[in-house]
Amino acid sequence: MHELTRLSRRRLLALAGLCAGGARAAAAKPPPTGWVNPRQPAPALPLQCADGRPRTLRQLLGGRVSAVQLMFTGCNASCPVQGALFAQVAGQLPPLGMQLLSISIDALGDDAQTLRQWQGRFGSHADWAAGVPAVADVELLAGFLRGMPVKAGTHTAQVFVFDRQARLVYRTGDAPRASLVMDLLTHIAGNG
Repeated sequence: MHELTRLSRRRLLALAGLCAGGARAAAAKPPPTGWVNPRQPAPALPLQCADGRPRTLRQLLGGRVSAVQLMFTGCNASCPVQGALFAQVAGQLPPLGMQLLSISIDALGDDAQTLRQWQGRFGSHADWAAGVPAVADVELLAGFLRGMPVKAGTHTAQVFVFDRQARLVYRTGDAPRASLVMDLLTHIAGNG
């Protein structure tokens, strides 16, 4: 019965996100994109990581230039495309200094196991982590990343780039090319 509940909840989240996305596109102001000035420190929100260890967002991002995306494993619309994007970028990452982080917005349905399975669909990579925040922190995190309040159950296909000090530096538009993500990571790594 739990599996049926999880599938139903995921389908409802996906449908709500698609419906909200269409309404938002027609009536709401788009989220900001481009350079973030001043750079915004990542909140110290706790995440349950795909490796089973709890860490804060700030801990995960500190020390390396990072690209972050929002997703959830039950999404069948934009999330598989986002997974393929990060898989493509992961194949180009240099051995040290850069990383990718996929963060689920389905705190009720996703856990370490579902995140590992989702990543496994795209190929595992040592520099690609995944995590899920607590239910109470999902909207706070999404609002911080997007630079504006968000509605529950919605997410974006944007990529958010952080410097080594775990500060938000750049917000892409929806569905960026892998080459843009790599260029941003390389530029920020070279310029602090």
